[in-house]
Amino acid sequence: MQVIDFHTHIFAPEVIAQRERYCQRDSWFQLLYGKPKARMATVEKLIASMDEAGVAGSVVFGFAFADMGLCREGNAYVLEAAARYPGRLFPFAAVNPACPKEALREARACLEKGAQGIGELMPDGQGFTLTSFEMLDPLMELARAYEVPVMIHVNEQVGHYYAGKGKFGPREAYLLALHYPENTLVFPHWGGGLPFYELMPEVQAALQRVYYDTAATHYLYRDAIFEQVASWTKRILWGTDYPLISQKRSLRRVRALRLAPEVLERVLGGNALAILARGGGS
Repeated sequence: MQVIDFHTHIFAPEVIAQRERYCQRDSWFQLLYGKPKARMATVEKLIASMDEAGVAGSVVFGFAFADMGLCREGNAYVLEAAARYPGRLFPFAAVNPACPKEALREARACLEKGAQGIGELMPDGQGFTLTSFEMLDPLMELARAYEVPVMIHVNEQVGHYYAGKGKFGPREAYLLALHYPENTLVFPHWGGGLPFYELMPEVQAALQRVYYDTAATHYLYRDAIFEQVASWTKRILWGTDYPLISQKRSLRRVRALRLAPEVLERVLGGNALAILARGGGS
């Protein structure tokens, strides 16, 4: 079984060393990484983590800055990292849809250089909503043309507060999917609970190109969520949100669940490889 982590973040060494300067330039970055103990990782640390955990490949991106100049810096590092470790990393391009022309230009350039998706986009930190269709239209059209997935951050709207908990949840994610039925969409963090609504037949029918990654699961849900959601949808992608969550620890917990072998294979890598190879079509 080829294990793929669908949600990891990396940063250039200079960004980590100058964390305070980047915090001054982006309020959402400050919220997530302002504390010195907030984990950040270079590509070398990610690769070491993958080797230790037995992870074959990782979808990787930087941070969804509001400033497109900072997005470009992060994308350059991610693409260079993927080139250094061929076959191990699947780079995504982070852009800001609120800057439509710049975002489209940067996303296209990254896709031409080997990016395999667009994201992770961050509505709360970048100044757009999941229903800002006029802003999102150009990127979604580009993603369809290149047959790549788009990952957009979604949060659960109940439960405890934590730094970075956004205000856009399953309702907005559902409307986004309805508006772009031909796009392959990835909603992190279990789509803020959207897969539970797939128990409604009409919702499940409308979301056949929507996938849910499991990033930060162990901070939000009991492990039973894997077994429950897998009983009615196959579109689950194992993701950790590394370095927030340990790849080794997360993988051990998932493998300890009573998932059928074919379900485990899909969750840990099969779905990811299908999306990355074919644009995610059902």
